[in-house]
Amino acid sequence: MSTPYPFTAVVGQTDLRLALLLNAVSPAVGGVLVRGEKGTAKSTAVRALSALLPQVDVVPGCRFSCAPAAPDPACPDGPHEPGPGAARPARVVELPVGASEDRLVGALDIERALAEGVKAFEPGLLADAHRGILYVDEVNLLHDHLVDVLLDAAAMGASYVEREGVSVRHAARFLLVGTMNPEEGELRPQLLDRFGLTVEVAASREPAQRVEVVRRRLAYEDDPAGFATRWADDEHEVRARVVAARALLPQVRLGDTALLRIAATCAGFEVDGMRADIVMARTATALAAWAGRTDVLKEDVRQAALLALPHRRRRNPFDAPGLDEDKLDEILDRFPDEEPENEPEPDPEPDGPDGGGGPDGGGQDGGGVPPQGSGPESEAAAPPETTETTGAPEAPADAPEAPQPSAQGAGGPEQAAVRAAEPFRTKMLSVPGLGEGAAGRRSRARTAHGRTTGAHRPSGQLTKLHLAATVHAAAPHQKARGRAGRGLVIRKDDLRQARREGREGNLVLFVVDASGSMAARQRMSAVKGAVLSLLLDAYQRRDKVGLITFRGATAELALPPTSSVDAAAARLEQLPTGGRTPLAAGLLKAQEVLRIERLRDPSRRPLLVVVTDGRATSAGALGGDPRELSGRSARLLQAAGVASVVVDCETGPVRLGLAGVLAADLGGPAVTLDGLRADSLAGLVKSVRTAVTSSASDTNRRAA
Repeated sequence: MSTPYPFTAVVGQTDLRLALLLNAVSPAVGGVLVRGEKGTAKSTAVRALSALLPQVDVVPGCRFSCAPAAPDPACPDGPHEPGPGAARPARVVELPVGASEDRLVGALDIERALAEGVKAFEPGLLADAHRGILYVDEVNLLHDHLVDVLLDAAAMGASYVEREGVSVRHAARFLLVGTMNPEEGELRPQLLDRFGLTVEVAASREPAQRVEVVRRRLAYEDDPAGFATRWADDEHEVRARVVAARALLPQVRLGDTALLRIAATCAGFEVDGMRADIVMARTATALAAWAGRTDVLKEDVRQAALLALPHRRRRNPFDAPGLDEDKLDEILDRFPDEEPENEPEPDPEPDGPDGGGGPDGGGQDGGGVPPQGSGPESEAAAPPETTETTGAPEAPADAPEAPQPSAQGAGGPEQAAVRAAEPFRTKMLSVPGLGEGAAGRRSRARTAHGRTTGAHRPSGQLTKLHLAATVHAAAPHQKARGRAGRGLVIRKDDLRQARREGREGNLVLFVVDASGSMAARQRMSAVKGAVLSLLLDAYQRRDKVGLITFRGATAELALPPTSSVDAAAARLEQLPTGGRTPLAAGLLKAQEVLRIERLRDPSRRPLLVVVTDGRATSAGALGGDPRELSGRSARLLQAAGVASVVVDCETGPVRLGLAGVLAADLGGPAVTLDGLRADSLAGLVKSVRTAVTSSASDTNRRAA
């Protein structure tokens, strides 16, 4: 086994280390969600935490880690006789993003069932993680069927398996720790609320601290065992402090003033439900125990709020988690401090997990109870925040918009970006036919997980055995094969693959007209509101999204296909308008993007959403008649079997109906901006399917 990187050797990341240590002190806090960019020691810190956890006493031979003092009466390996337990290290069980449901919850032991004719349960990862840590890297990419299982287990503290004739229940109480990169997409709200704490991590901008990170990492890679030995004393010190804090935790007093502050804070930030209040109370008591105190102070409540509330407060779907600290201080200051009960003055700055500078030099900040944003990665040390596209300092939200320069070759002045109108709920647009793409929530597809619709002989490697169909195929031949015992005689030809149907995620490619005609009569605000509504729908259905804009003489890929709809929403907000309308250039750009994406991910089917009034006034570098070029470009997309929807943005009493002509060339329906709303979109999905079924069928036949 490789030597893990020492927890105390992690440079900076004060909030991350503190949140993990608080869960080590009080597992009832409920786990940690770590959000941040790649390469910020998220996974390193989580894996290193296990070395700081106290050992676990288990019943010898129990696969479900029952405690000797209080074994689970319903344990599948029970009942357990009273006796001494065996100590083992706490486990960090990793759940891969691509794991199957069988691997997570456990399943029937197929080998024993076929060979011995007995029902035997093979435990899964939830059983392994009981009384330990369940770690999910890139938790936001976890398939929905696994998320549902995690939600059930986290809510009930037990795993229930009802499948393939097996009915098993076993305890599954674990510390859920997840890491994610927000650029790859957000997390489902139901699972997000199951994490007790959340922290945002980012790489330091201080050269000295970055040098220290590189120095320690290279030293670890050159000699992992020697590097760990140099940090052994610091690891032992923090481990002892965790044990002491656990022992002190039952003595911590959560006074009425602290409870009032917690309740007022949760009410002031309008969090839903009561889980936030409970998590804040547990976190505040863990902070006091970690600091060696038996009274919860105001700073404990403040720090608990900064860790427990950002992901629970009410916010717009594309807003990053965060908390208004000025508002938080105003709420906390409403209540006077209580007098401590004959307790010595606490150390205001208890020693952190680093124990000073550490054997490899300075650069480590304390791991006690630091204020949010303190230490070397504080806002004071960081450069001004920059916008995602320009790299220039971001202006305040209420600052006036700066004038934009004129677009060259646009045929008219460029107008500043306008804000999107209020988003609304849309009905589902789906791609016709039956796909085989990544699991999602949009179009029907053959998937590895979902409801079983039948069985067939596997054409390649067997991945999902259909047990009943396999037994049914083998049963008539048992006498001829000389069966003598209880087990079935199974041959390769008897094996049957389960055919399952679920939902897939698609690539929703938006092609948005940003020409001068779209800016007339403030239409662009309504257009952005409609696209934002469709982006919200794509976020909920786990799609990839891309954004193409066209104006002036060219089309631009504003956002390559990505799982981060947040990035698409940000690009949309910054989109200016002006110039002529190169519709053909936008459609040809869409064809190019879809061609490349088809090579990268051939199983993910696209849905093209063209947002325009249908006017084509510029041929750009192509030359020729703009309207003829746009018609030819649209027919190329239809011939490729791309499912399309045209959102008609034309308004006013006189309408040319050009968007309807474009929709006919694309082979899809046209719908007005008002028609996108859920209450007026009846029949649109049917229209999409009817319009492109024939072309999709032709494409499937050619592929076959």
